[in-house]
Amino acid sequence: MSEPLVEVSGLTVEFPVADSFVRAVDGLDLTLEAGQALGIVGESGSGKSTVAFGLLGLHRGTGARVSGSVRVGGVDVLRVDDTELRRVRGELAAMVFQDPLSALDPYHPVGDQIAEVYRVHRQVTRRAARARAVEVLDRVGIPDAARRARSRPHEFSGGMRQRALIAMALACEPRLLIADEPTTALDVTVQAQILDLLHELRAETGAGLLLVTHDLGVVAGSVDQVLVMKDGRAVERGPVTEVLGAPRETYTRELLSAVPRVDAPVPVGGSSTTGGDALLEAVGLRREFGRRGARVTAVDGVSLTVRAGETLGVVGESGSGKTTLGRMLVRLLDPTAGQLRYRGQDIGALGEKALRPLRHELQMVFQDPVSSLNPRRSIGESIADPLRAAGRLDDRRIRLRVGELLERVGLDPEWYHRYPHEFSGGQRQRVGIARALAPEPRLIVCDEPVSALDVTTQAQVVELLGELQRDLGLSLVFIAHDLAVVRQVSDRVAVMRRGAVVELGTADEVYESPQHPYTKGLLSAVPVLDPTEATLRRAARHPVPLA
Repeated sequence: MSEPLVEVSGLTVEFPVADSFVRAVDGLDLTLEAGQALGIVGESGSGKSTVAFGLLGLHRGTGARVSGSVRVGGVDVLRVDDTELRRVRGELAAMVFQDPLSALDPYHPVGDQIAEVYRVHRQVTRRAARARAVEVLDRVGIPDAARRARSRPHEFSGGMRQRALIAMALACEPRLLIADEPTTALDVTVQAQILDLLHELRAETGAGLLLVTHDLGVVAGSVDQVLVMKDGRAVERGPVTEVLGAPRETYTRELLSAVPRVDAPVPVGGSSTTGGDALLEAVGLRREFGRRGARVTAVDGVSLTVRAGETLGVVGESGSGKTTLGRMLVRLLDPTAGQLRYRGQDIGALGEKALRPLRHELQMVFQDPVSSLNPRRSIGESIADPLRAAGRLDDRRIRLRVGELLERVGLDPEWYHRYPHEFSGGQRQRVGIARALAPEPRLIVCDEPVSALDVTTQAQVVELLGELQRDLGLSLVFIAHDLAVVRQVSDRVAVMRRGAVVELGTADEVYESPQHPYTKGLLSAVPVLDPTEATLRRAARHPVPLA
């Protein structure tokens, strides 16, 4: 019997924290045969990415304590010297990272970066390396690869950047591809394209695939075996059809139950106030960016209504204009044209002085709480800012109010003086929600509030928003590229494409009887938990259009 492609035994990884060590992976065993695909799933902090990094010896030199045995292609990764480890990275195994903007050098053309990797491992001429870069870019579906090889990362879309990372990983024809959350930040159609590409490459090259993700829908149609992790340990493992179809462990069942589905029957908020009074109305709303002769239209003649107490979902791919629309709805951006009426008053053209009395009623929860919270201010002070700006409360009452808000969103009021870096992603998003609630708004625009969270944390934040809506009578505009999440929370849904609303209706109408071909395409790309259905959908999509 041939040796497994990957054989991990008793892997333990501990990271230094203050004067002690925290165990991220605890005695893990796993095996991956040549040509096989293994998915590692679990919540944030479960240790899955730490395992992936361990296969390439990426903890070396970081101060982490690593023990056990890690063999890749017969090489003991934990014990070889640095020269041999460099050979493993690229020739035997290669990684596709989660964030291509961080993994790619912003100053150099993508083709040059791929060529450099190839030259390091193959000792070929610059000309041969550049030719190889164009070859692999073409293989992963980059159109006009010879020309685009000269482009820098910022000139690529998110999907194309991820394809470029896959091309870099393929350059030296590794026997193992390690993909760490490769589709987390991508919309559903581009996600489907990337997953289809990984499947095609595995079938074509015979390479093994280790896919790390928190999204069980991603693994359903992409892997043969699944390993479920929690707190650094393996909870359950087995064929994907068995683990997803008949999970044995409670934790696995909890993960599956937290996955949002497009066939969800009732919004989490439970509201059905589609006949409520109009609170906010957009009429022919338009927004352009740039100067004369080089203007780009981000939102093009959008008309919609947000009613009192309802949730309006806004979905669409990256670049569809969702975020720009959301920022105009709360007047963080001025419309180029059109009307924006709030409680019957046209606020679209109001100056800042006239708009100030309404600011507290229109709030926004941003996609990335890390960048929207000041890292040098405590979370309590960040929540207190809008209260101080209003000038209606003294310091003692502000402290009491912030404590109430923290408790309201499920955080300990004693954490007032802690800083953003001390919180998890889900906790930081709760802080952002508390800050938006502070001025007692009537409408909150939530811009991709759960896109970077694992499914259980995502479900908690969605449930919190629904609870707040029920208790406070809020109107919500929920912007997301995840159609399953939008179905879960929305009373009505607007589908955007290229700055325009192409479909608008109740959640049931849009999801069960979509009219526009674009909406149908989005829905067909949503991951499903049934591996058989996922395989059929991939076959129906092939060949897949490029990102």
